[in-house]
Amino acid sequence: MTPPSDPRSGILIDAAELRIVSLPLLTPFVISTGTMTGKTFPLLVLKGDGLEGIAEGVMDPAPDYLEETVPGAIAFLRDVLLPQIVGKRFASPYELAAILDPWRGNRMAKAVVEMAFWDLWAKSLNIPLKSAFGGVRDAVDVGVSLGIAPIEKTLERVAEAVEQGYKRTKLKIAQGHDVALVRAVRETFPDIKLTVDANTDYGLVDLPTLRDLDAFGLDYIEQPLAFDDIHDHAQVQAALKTAVCLDESIRTPVDARKALEARATRVINIKVGRVGGFAAARSIHDISAAFGAPVWCGGMLESGIGRAHNIHLATLANFTKPGDTSSSSRYFQRDIVNEPLEATNGEMRVPTHGPGIGVTLDRDYLETVTLQTEEVRA
Repeated sequence: MTPPSDPRSGILIDAAELRIVSLPLLTPFVISTGTMTGKTFPLLVLKGDGLEGIAEGVMDPAPDYLEETVPGAIAFLRDVLLPQIVGKRFASPYELAAILDPWRGNRMAKAVVEMAFWDLWAKSLNIPLKSAFGGVRDAVDVGVSLGIAPIEKTLERVAEAVEQGYKRTKLKIAQGHDVALVRAVRETFPDIKLTVDANTDYGLVDLPTLRDLDAFGLDYIEQPLAFDDIHDHAQVQAALKTAVCLDESIRTPVDARKALEARATRVINIKVGRVGGFAAARSIHDISAAFGAPVWCGGMLESGIGRAHNIHLATLANFTKPGDTSSSSRYFQRDIVNEPLEATNGEMRVPTHGPGIGVTLDRDYLETVTLQTEEVRA
């Protein structure tokens, strides 16, 4: 593919390819809100000036993480957003704001469009995506996220992660599956960087249990309370020595500012899909840095497309804690990209197979895992 002769004039988006893709997981992934056996997601390809920009959505088929769903996102993309974008010329990703911002919520769906255009724009400039928004690293530190399992099985998984060199181990916890689990892991692995993720399973009534977790030298406790709460998290943070990390509660840069001002969190998990795209993710990154709060890049069991986007994002300077972008082979027998995204000694190299996100679609395999395909043209 050849970049346009003058990318400063903008990219004309002449078509959009929208798919629903379903990738089976190697093993079920269990958290407090349910069990996943596969990853079903929208995949968007924006086409313009002989180039393709690619992104995937992180919403689930049912609203068990946040409110958005795959069916709702497909309808919103197909019927509302893409018809406003296809056939128009944009000089930078920021120009999409005039179309995306007036619509309330639906940040994951809006992020798919914005992220695909960031990839397209970086390709038009013939630069890596990380360079388009100011990344400073060629590799990022990564950890693993371990789903809920019996203690003995969890100890086996932690040992495997430690042997593979991952720089942080995160345990999914839930009521009744918390203190004993963490104690067993900490006693067996006294020196590893260890965190827990409650996925909103606790309330203020559970503060004694959360206080018990203070004894285990955790780097942070992630999202203990409700998905839409900031206020009560401030009470939890005031009662704990361990840092609280917010995930679901941070949807916008304003949320990040309010949470940091209220001292409801000391660490923020940035998921670019959750916050509506790279522009918002960069703002949250900068706000957190101004408060002296580190950030890290969370994962949503993405395919290689979403993983590549996450790796580029995590090259920004304030991503100082290991993220969730571990090796794709931990989750999928085969990925939909041609280039393997595999961690080495707890580091993930920025993919460099061409400009933009640095990976390419395995079109033959993609066809076998596509449930639905639509095209929007000018």
